[in-house]
Amino acid sequence: MNKKVVAFILLLFFALFTTNSFANSTHEVANESAQEVKHEYKPKSITELMASFYETTGINAILNPSDDVMTAEPNPADARPMTAFEQSWGRIIMFAIVILLFYLAIAKGFEPLLLLPIAFGGLLANIPLANMGGAHGMLGIIYNMGIANEFFPLLIFMGVGAMTDFSPLLANPKSAILGGAAQFGIFGSLVGAVMLGFDLQTASAISIIGGADGPTSIFIANRLAPEMLGAIAVAAYSYMALVPVIQPPIMKLLTTDEERRIKMPKLRKVHKLENLFLPIVILFLAVLFLPESTPLIGAFAFGNFLKQSGVVERLSDTMQNSLINIVTIFLGLGVGSKLAADKFLVLETLGIMVIGLLAFAAGTAAGVIMAKIMNKFSSEESKVNPLIGAAGVSAVPMAARVVSKVGQEYDRSNVLLMHAMGPNVAGVIGSAVAAGVLLSIFK
Repeated sequence: MNKKVVAFILLLFFALFTTNSFANSTHEVANESAQEVKHEYKPKSITELMASFYETTGINAILNPSDDVMTAEPNPADARPMTAFEQSWGRIIMFAIVILLFYLAIAKGFEPLLLLPIAFGGLLANIPLANMGGAHGMLGIIYNMGIANEFFPLLIFMGVGAMTDFSPLLANPKSAILGGAAQFGIFGSLVGAVMLGFDLQTASAISIIGGADGPTSIFIANRLAPEMLGAIAVAAYSYMALVPVIQPPIMKLLTTDEERRIKMPKLRKVHKLENLFLPIVILFLAVLFLPESTPLIGAFAFGNFLKQSGVVERLSDTMQNSLINIVTIFLGLGVGSKLAADKFLVLETLGIMVIGLLAFAAGTAAGVIMAKIMNKFSSEESKVNPLIGAAGVSAVPMAARVVSKVGQEYDRSNVLLMHAMGPNVAGVIGSAVAAGVLLSIFK
C-alpha cells in the first residue's frame, strides 16, 4: 500500500479518536454540571420565586437594611459594616443630592464637565448590592488607577498647562499679586481647621481646598492625610464646580456698582519668547526653592512649554483635548465614588465641606479686597476692576469666566475675561507653591 494512503488512514483514525474522546469528556463534564445544577436546584413555587427575586432588589436592600452589609472600598481592608441609616435613608438623601447636581449641571449650566461625571459617580456609588466602589468594581478600579496614586492630578495639571496662556499675566504682572492674595483662603482655613481640633498635618491637607484646586488638593491629601482623601477631593471639586454659585454674591457684597464698571486698559502684546521662557523659569524657581512642588509645577510647565514651542501641535492638542477629557471623566467618576452615603454623610466629611466653603469664600474675598487696596495706590488710568481679584483662586478658567459674566451684568461692553485670566493663572501657580510650602513643613 502506498505510504501516503497509510499515513492518511492513520491520521483519520487519530482524528476520529480524539474527537470522540473530546466529545465524551465534554459529555461527561456536561453531565457533571447538569448533575451539579440539578443537585443545587430546588423547585420553587411562583410565590417563592417572586419572594426570592424581591430579596435581590435594591428596593429590599433599602427598605430592609442588613447587619452583614459592608461598605464598598477600593482597599478591602478599609471596609466596615454599614449602618442601617447609611443603607436606607442615607442612600435616599444621596440620590436627592445627585439629582440636585444633575439639575445644576444641565439646567443651570454650572460646570457640567466636572459636575456630571462626579454626580453620576455618586449615583453609581449608592446603588445597593452592586459594590461599584469596591476593589473590583468600576469606580474602585478607577480610584485605584489614578486618584489613590496621584497620577490623575498630574495629568490634569499637564492638560491645564497646555491650555494656559500666560500672556495676560505677562502683560499685567501686578495681577500676580491678586493670585497670591487669594491663597489667603488656604492659610486662613489652616488656622481654622487647627482651632476645630484637627492635627496640623490633617489641617494642612484640608486647607488646600481654599485654593479651589482639585488636582492639588488630591496631591496634598495623598501625602499628608490619605484617610481624608475622599472627603477632601469631593469638597474641592464640589466647590470648583459651584464657582458660579459661590463667588458672585461675595464679589457683589464687597464691591460697588461703580467699581464693577471700571474698564481696564487694553493689554500689551506679549512676545513669543516671553511665553516660551516663562514655564522654564517657573520650573527652575520651583526646583531651587520648593522642590516639593515640582511634580505639579513640572507637569504644568511641561504642558505649557509644549504649547508655547509651537512645533508639537499634535502633542499639545492631545493634552488640551483628548488627554484632559479622558482624565476628567475618570477623575470625576472616581471622586464621585466618595459621594456614597457611608462616606459623605459623616460628621468628618461634612466638617471638611464647611471648612472648605469658608476657605473658598475667604480666598475669593481676599482677592477682591486686595484689588481694592491696589486701587488706593494706583492712578485713575491704571486702576483694576476689583472683580478680577476673585479669579485669584485657581479654578481655571471657571473663575475668570464668572468674573467676566458678573462684570457684563453691569456694563455689557466691559469684557474682563483676559484681565481675569492673569490672576487666575497666577492662582494655579500660587496653589501649587502653597502645596509645596505645606509639604516642606512636614519634611
